[in-house]
Amino acid sequence: MPRTTRPTMDDVARIAKVSKPTVSRVLSGSPLVSADTRERVLAVAREQGYALNRHAQKLRRERANAIAVVLDFGSHRQGAIGDPFIFELLAGISEALSVRDLDLLLSPSGLDTIDGFVDLYQSRGADGFIVLGQGARDALLQKVARKDIPMVVWGAVNEASAYCAVGSDNSLGGRLAGERFLLHDRRRWLFVGSRQHEEIRLRFEGLQEAARKNSDVEIDVLSIESMAFSAIHDQANAYLKTCTVRPDAVFAFSDTAAMAVIGAFSKEGHLTPRDYSLVGYNDIPPAAHFTPSITTIAQQTGVAGALLVEKLMQALDGSRPRSAMLPTQLVTRQT
Repeated sequence: MPRTTRPTMDDVARIAKVSKPTVSRVLSGSPLVSADTRERVLAVAREQGYALNRHAQKLRRERANAIAVVLDFGSHRQGAIGDPFIFELLAGISEALSVRDLDLLLSPSGLDTIDGFVDLYQSRGADGFIVLGQGARDALLQKVARKDIPMVVWGAVNEASAYCAVGSDNSLGGRLAGERFLLHDRRRWLFVGSRQHEEIRLRFEGLQEAARKNSDVEIDVLSIESMAFSAIHDQANAYLKTCTVRPDAVFAFSDTAAMAVIGAFSKEGHLTPRDYSLVGYNDIPPAAHFTPSITTIAQQTGVAGALLVEKLMQALDGSRPRSAMLPTQLVTRQT
C-alpha cells in the first residue's frame, strides 16, 4: 500500500536503529558521527523518502555552538563557590561538551531574571543552559522553561516541573542518614542546611520521615546563612556554645559543611564519632581522606555531567527529555 503520511525523523531513527539525536546530527553534517552510521542513516532517509527541512538545517548551522553553565552565585557567597562538588560537576560537563565540539560559557552575567535568559538565547549567545543548583530560584527557572528555552537543571527532581532535572533522590538520602542514627541509638539530631533550597528541603523531610520511627527523637535545625566553609564553621561553633543539649547526631547538607561542623565542634571538645554520629552529602573525594573519614550520601557525580549534557542535546534536537534520578546510597566510614 502507498504511504499515506510523510516519514518523520523518528521513523528514520527506528529503522536505522539509532537515536533521534544521532539522525539529527547526521542530517546537520556533524563530524561527531562515524562514517558507517552516517551512510546507514542517509540510506534509510533516502529509502523512506524523508525530506530534510532545509530551513531547520540552516538554523542548526547558525547555532552559537556554546552552552551556558549557570552557577547559583546567590547561594555561594564568601567563597563557597570553591566547594569541590561544584568543580566535579563542571569537569564532567566540560568533558561532555568538548566531545561534541561545543564551547562552555561559564555563568554569564544577567541570568538572574527571565529576560536575561531570553536575551542571551535569542541573541544566539548560547544554544541552551545547564543550571547547577536550583537554590532558592525554582520559581524563576519554571518561568524560563515555559519560554521554550532549552535548559536542564542539576537539582531536585520533580516530574511535575516544567524543566528537565537531573539529581539524586534527596528524600532517600535523608532517610538513610536518619536510619543510621537510629541504628546507633542516637536521639538528639541536628540538621545543618538552608531549607529554602529545594534539594536541602527534601533531605530534611527524608530525615524527618526516619525520625518518626522513634517517638524519642528530637530534631533541631541550624539554618545556615552562607554555604561558605568559614561561615558554616562559625555558625556551628556559636550553636554548640549556646545550645542547652548537645546533639548526638548531625546530618549536614554537604561534605564540606560536615567538615566545617567537625572542626567547629572539636574546638568545644565535642568529637565524632565518640560524642555524635555524622552524615554528610555528595561523597566528594576529600570525604574519604578526612580525619575522621566522613560517612556520607553518595550520588553519581561521575556520570552527572555527561547526563546533563545529553539531556540538553535532546532538547536542542527538539525532544522533551525526561528528568533522571541518579542512584543514591549511604557510604559508611568512621563518623
